[in-house]
Amino acid sequence: MDKSVIFAVAGSGKTRRLISELDLQKRVLLITYTDNNEAELRRRIIAKFGYFPENVAVTTYFTFLNSFAYRPLLQERLGTKGISFESPSAYSSSRPLSSRARYVDNTARVYHARMAKVLDAMGCIRELQNRIERYFDQICVDEVQDFGGHDFDLLIHLVSSNVGVLLVGDFYQHTYSTSFDGNVNAKLHDNYERYRSRFEKAGLSVDLTSLVASHRCSTTACSFIREHVGIDIHPAVERVTEVLVIRDATQAQALHASPTTVKLFYQEHERYACYSQNWGASKGLDQYNDVCVVLNATTWKNFNTGGLGHATAITRNKLYVALSRARGNLYVVPDTLFAKFKLPRSMRPPASAENAVVSKSR
Repeated sequence: MDKSVIFAVAGSGKTRRLISELDLQKRVLLITYTDNNEAELRRRIIAKFGYFPENVAVTTYFTFLNSFAYRPLLQERLGTKGISFESPSAYSSSRPLSSRARYVDNTARVYHARMAKVLDAMGCIRELQNRIERYFDQICVDEVQDFGGHDFDLLIHLVSSNVGVLLVGDFYQHTYSTSFDGNVNAKLHDNYERYRSRFEKAGLSVDLTSLVASHRCSTTACSFIREHVGIDIHPAVERVTEVLVIRDATQAQALHASPTTVKLFYQEHERYACYSQNWGASKGLDQYNDVCVVLNATTWKNFNTGGLGHATAITRNKLYVALSRARGNLYVVPDTLFAKFKLPRSMRPPASAENAVVSKSR
């Protein structure tokens, strides 16, 4: 039974590869991380078949963890009445691994960051694997680099199920982690070679050659990313587009007003009243053509001094995500040139979730 993980650069066809696995006979569970990614997968599946087939299930990871794993296997046993989205308390962290108090707060809510761990601690892994094998023939996981904390350990247990496994991801697009709990897998993403070896030790074949070039980014955009972000990305086809650094207020105003050029901000894109998204939240989205990446003060300074390589890994990765959304022209502009477009606080819409780490409605 084939079990593999594909590491590939942005725009190289990771999602397309997952969709190619689907047919009308094989029962496939397709897990991703954010709501944006789930919606994109559903859109592509419908585009392939003309409808959404019954033998395919698409879900965010947390919905899978809660609905497919925790609730049927442990909710009644632990007597929980909801989920706590707070960090586990110091008291709970001092409790034994087999103690209910380690996983459940004083209002009978299970800590979401420990839902994966409690399944293991309470001896439910084999039962969960049995459920996977009963309902599915294959597990596919998109954006696998975003699994962290206890969730990464649970993923390794899942891939040991007697089903086919295909994981895809890009180490350098790690911008979020499913959860954090102290030092659990805290250094998982510190080193690419060590990260890759975790999958090899779990019995997965690591594919570094199937998806080696970006079908989205042009030659010029790839060159810009290599030079300024230090990530080795190359185009599948030699193609030239514009890559412009904007320093003029008039040009910035035209970009802000453009209904076809998406503006990608480090955070709080809602404040700027334009066609926009945040850097990290644009991950998994493939509908953009021309892209304007807005740099905050620190990143703009580092860009001009050649210091982007010294940015934190998360900032670098989010910037890489944003820059690599461009299929057409790519513009880079400092946020100072967009400052005048900020809405007054009283007029700002509610901030949207950066990503769907958890979904309380589910």
